[in-house]
Order: sequence, then C-alpha cells, then structure tokens
Amino acid sequence: MRAIQVATFGGPEVLSLAEVPDPVPGPGQVVVGMAAADVIFLDTLLRGGWGQDFFPRTLPYVPGGGGAGTVVQTGDGVDPTWVGRQVVVRTSTGYAERVLADVEEITAVPDGLAIEAAAALVHDGVTALNLDRLGTPQRGEWVLVAAAAGGAGSLLVQLAADAGAQVVAAASSTAKLALARELGAEVAVDYTRPDWIDRVRETTGGGAALVYDGAGGRLGTVAFDAVADGGRFVTYGTADGFAAPDREEAARRGVRVLTPLLDGRPDQQTVRELLGLALERAAQGRLRPAIGATLPLDQAADAHRALAARATVGKSLLLVGGQPAR
Repeated sequence: MRAIQVATFGGPEVLSLAEVPDPVPGPGQVVVGMAAADVIFLDTLLRGGWGQDFFPRTLPYVPGGGGAGTVVQTGDGVDPTWVGRQVVVRTSTGYAERVLADVEEITAVPDGLAIEAAAALVHDGVTALNLDRLGTPQRGEWVLVAAAAGGAGSLLVQLAADAGAQVVAAASSTAKLALARELGAEVAVDYTRPDWIDRVRETTGGGAALVYDGAGGRLGTVAFDAVADGGRFVTYGTADGFAAPDREEAARRGVRVLTPLLDGRPDQQTVRELLGLALERAAQGRLRPAIGATLPLDQAADAHRALAARATVGKSLLLVGGQPAR
C-alpha cells in the first residue's frame, strides 16, 4: 500500500511517499481503509523531532493520528460485522491507504454524516469539547477565541455561541475573520494589529470572562491581557511554544489559568465519549467542522507547509482513497 513516511526528522520535505506492507490485524484489531486522514499542527511538530518525551516516534514512521474510512478486515475476537462499516479511527498513524487499530480505537460514523466531516472531528472535535467543558461558556458572557479559524478554534466559536455566549473571534486574515463570523462570532478582530487587545477590551466592556488561546507563545501570552478580572484563561496553543502568562498577576486578578496540554492527555474512555458526542452533534447539524484544505496523500508536505505558515482557513485533510469501492 501507499503511505507517507518520515525517515529522518526535519522540514516538510522529509515527508515522502513510499510503498509499505499492508497491515494485518491481530487479535482485537481491525484494518481501516482510509478515505481521509486528519492533519493537525502537532503532526508538523513531531515531524521536526519535537515532543519525543511525550509522543515518541521511532524512525521511519508513518505520521498522523487517524481519520475516517471503512473497516476492511477484522482480527480474532472482533465482531466481523464491522467489515464494510464507515468509522473514524484515532490511533498512532494515519497518512496511509490502510491503518491498523485496536477495535477500541474506532467509532462508527453516524448515518448522514459525510466521511470528510467525520475525519475532521477525530482530534479537533475531542479537543474542542474537552476545552468547552473546562471553560464552561455561560449565556450572556463574553468569550474570546484566539486562532478562531483553526480546526479546534472554529468549533469553539460554535460551542460558545450555542451556549448563548457572545463571541469575539481573533484571527489573522480577512478570510479567517469572515469564517468566524459565519460560525457565530458577533465580533471579529485581526490579531496582527497592535491594538487588537484594546479592541477586545473595549468591545467586551473591560475584558472577556473566558479566553481560549489556540495560538500559544507570544500571541497567547498577550491574549491573557484580554481576560477580565475573575475570568478564565484556557491555553492550548503550541504554534510558538506555550503561552506564559504571569501567574502572580493571574492570582492577584483572580483569573483561573487552565493548561490542559500540560495536565496530560484525557484517558481513552473520555476520548471515546467526547468523540462520540462530537460526531452526534455534527450529524444533528449542531457542529460543523470547517474544512478549508483537502489534498491528496502525496501532497502531505504541502499540507504541512500551509499549517506552518498559518495559511490554512479551517481544517486540513488528506484524501487517501484507500477504502474499497462501494
């Protein structure tokens, strides 16, 4: 089968198309013929060698963390009726025509939900719903979503609006700001402008009760200034490293700083619960992943370059075509 391999850590150019053996399911496992592979910013960091203590990768490896497709084989102990069913798979690989996974790592795609939309929720749906639970946006309060046109950020805009909050979206281009408004933001600000925090504080009457920082680094640290006294600051962005808000200032102002990435990944049961909820809401039309870029498998490097340049509006997917004709 065809797969993308990383033979050495480095830039996007190390992503190369290769022929590798088809996976064979063992006991309790399935093989999924991939239709769409999820692409997230973490993939670009791991490709460069970052995070080996948290996300170890042994070279050569097939990048990615899942997607969606059709079960094509089952191993011993797995219900054979899974074969032919469309599923999302969340595992340790993804940029391949076929992916091996434990049966606990797959979830059926609800009727009526497009396979690409399902793939777009594999990671960002779980992340957004987990952050939504941490931040708990309330009806009538102001919520700022920084990096609001990203995969998770665009979902957080919708979740906060659905909760009845007033949403300020911060992003870096006209297209991204337009997307955020379309998804429910009342106000959109360009965070490349030097006065963007002043604009947020003016709009919200002194600061947002809840800030989601999807950028991290310097931008995320600056975004902390947009939190109202007594508010919540949820930071999960890593594009330029982690945000570093002043903890003493946070304590003085009564701001709760929540750092879910540093607190560790949610357990498998929680992941399955959140993923199932994300898929259900999407099937009901209550949550729409904004898919801005779909590329063939052999253009994985281009997907990574666009993410690194923050040129992608919404979610990126690799269309694989590894599932059988139906």
